[in-house]
Amino acid sequence: MDQLSAIRAFVEIVDQGSLTRAAEHLDLSRAMVSRHLESLERWLGARLLHRTTRRVSLSAAGEEALPRLRQMLELAADLQALAGVRRSEATGKLRVTTSLSFALSVLTPMLVDFQSRHPRIEIDLLTVDRAVDLVSERIDLAVRITNRLDDGVVARRLATCRSVLCAAPGYLATRGTPSTPAELQAHHCITHAFGTRAEYRLGHAGRVLSQAVRGSLSSNETAVVKQAALAGAGIAMLPTYFVGDELRCGTLVRVLPAYEPETLGIHAVFLSRQHQPLPLKLLVDFLAEGLGGQVAPWDVLL
Repeated sequence: MDQLSAIRAFVEIVDQGSLTRAAEHLDLSRAMVSRHLESLERWLGARLLHRTTRRVSLSAAGEEALPRLRQMLELAADLQALAGVRRSEATGKLRVTTSLSFALSVLTPMLVDFQSRHPRIEIDLLTVDRAVDLVSERIDLAVRITNRLDDGVVARRLATCRSVLCAAPGYLATRGTPSTPAELQAHHCITHAFGTRAEYRLGHAGRVLSQAVRGSLSSNETAVVKQAALAGAGIAMLPTYFVGDELRCGTLVRVLPAYEPETLGIHAVFLSRQHQPLPLKLLVDFLAEGLGGQVAPWDVLL
């Protein structure tokens, strides 16, 4: 039985002078108040009240316990009030993680905008190119770009991540522009350093094909791959959120535009939907509103 309710029933019996009046004041049955009292006495291992047909009176144990039990009720009320304030006010600290490329291009300016609306919310942004363990790293929110999510987490899809094959104009002028995926094998391809086999998954005419590629430079960081492509090192597969400006101004040129790389989901990932702190709920809603829609904001002008 709920011991806090049992304590509240005991204090009310003392204040009202009878189980019946206490039951009326608490809007409970007399039998339920009696069960609460019995539960509390079992919990404390002592009889708290002497009960007769006409009145109740405190035992010696009850006299000693009463002020402490009142303090427990006051402390519980203070804690509930504090939790209520935290639920109703947008204040607190959030620890957020995402990849460096997404933080640079999309998330950081959105967080600055979010904090201008909620200045009492502090944000600690951790950028890593790996899936962070939310529990051990004390992460409130991870923004992940993937089609494979870990078990044991809750995710809300924010947007779709599209990618393009692209290269610097100087590289294409020197090495030529491939017209089919198979021709990629004759080119230097700058790849992400994960897995054991470098390949591009490309969609065309309703089918997805896997094309093995090769190159002398790879990196686990998307920002490095982009810089290498700009420097003329070869062809790279890069997310449109990260290369939109370069594609528009021509410092990078799209390659094989009829073949679209596999799309990925951009997800807000957190541990639970229950008892979610207000700052976290506000941020997830803010990101979903800002990134949602049929087309991601950064793809509108491409």
